[in-house]
Amino acid sequence: MNRGNVLRLSVIIWMAFVWVLLWGTFSIANVLGGLIVAGIIAVLLPLPKVPVEGRAHLLSALRLGVYIFVESIKSTISVAWLAIRPAAPPVTGVLRCRLTIKSDLVLTLWTDIMNNIPGTMVLEIDQVRRIMYVHVLDVSTDKAVADFYRSARLIERLLIDTFERDSEWQPSPWRSGTEEAI
Repeated sequence: MNRGNVLRLSVIIWMAFVWVLLWGTFSIANVLGGLIVAGIIAVLLPLPKVPVEGRAHLLSALRLGVYIFVESIKSTISVAWLAIRPAAPPVTGVLRCRLTIKSDLVLTLWTDIMNNIPGTMVLEIDQVRRIMYVHVLDVSTDKAVADFYRSARLIERLLIDTFERDSEWQPSPWRSGTEEAI
């Protein structure tokens, strides 16, 4: 078995597991039904190949996960305070953030992370120039803007340390060509 078949098999097993969870009862019939449905889905709706151009580093991924958790808690508290404080609503704005991330997959991860941190939402992605436009809930002070950029850069650096180290980077053969202009 090659890596692709192992991946397909693991996806089918995962879908069958979710099937059993959705039915709420573990039985041979549910497991077999889940495997059949997952197999049909895998054949009729195959996932596209995702270009993986580096290696994942466990320690860096752990640091990234801890930082995202802490930043999410801090942002949740900050947004809650902005909602209940006895003052005018905060000044909001759209900030431009240029990234040095090479991979579209890692760029998507950065976008997902930013969208899941309370108080920020990615509005537009310039994929070719790697410029992100992010709506930020509080840009009322220079410190708030600097805090956003510090957080965005740190997440970018942690993602690069986790997935895109220069010493291990190899462009995928499935690249679309839009990244060549970078």
